[in-house]
Amino acid sequence: MQLPPILQIGDVLLSADIFTECFCCDLDACHGACCVEGEAGAPVTLDEIAAIEDALDDVWAELSAGAQAVIDRNGVACTDPEGELVTTIVGGRDCVFTCHERGCCLCTLEKAYRNGRTRFCKPISCALYPIREKVFADGTVGLNYHRWAVCKPAVAKGRELKLPLYRFLREPLVRRFGSEWYAELLAVADELRRQGMIAV
Repeated sequence: MQLPPILQIGDVLLSADIFTECFCCDLDACHGACCVEGEAGAPVTLDEIAAIEDALDDVWAELSAGAQAVIDRNGVACTDPEGELVTTIVGGRDCVFTCHERGCCLCTLEKAYRNGRTRFCKPISCALYPIREKVFADGTVGLNYHRWAVCKPAVAKGRELKLPLYRFLREPLVRRFGSEWYAELLAVADELRRQGMIAV
């Protein structure tokens, strides 16, 4: 049997490569390039903007002077050319919440969260990457695997570890869709594996 290009779990449509591709972030190789490459910030929701604003005082001192100036002028988020809400950026590329440690780009929001200083981790769009989410007019959600050259080391590491994308992103998928939904995803993956449609 051939794996269908789109699978559905609840009201979520998933591209098949979420099950077939392997992935594991390799910061030693990419140095967090996804935080500073590209032409727009991370997609955010109105609720996330409010949570980021609540956490701003806790991370302010860790932001660059350039990032502080951008936030003072434009806020923590703006609308990109496609009409989507995104975090503001510095110099046309760096997310305002980027910090640099030992030659690697990190997220000040996530650092503060993991140190117990805030209740908000980071936008779900960041946590889910390289999966990108699209919400359709009827409420259906589409999840697609986004391929990007800067993530080639993550693909290589994932293949070495035999770690499929859906397992690598377990935590953010649970955060976004819930543990019951993720358990259903695992059941679908198990059945696909039993039928020989996926290898891991």
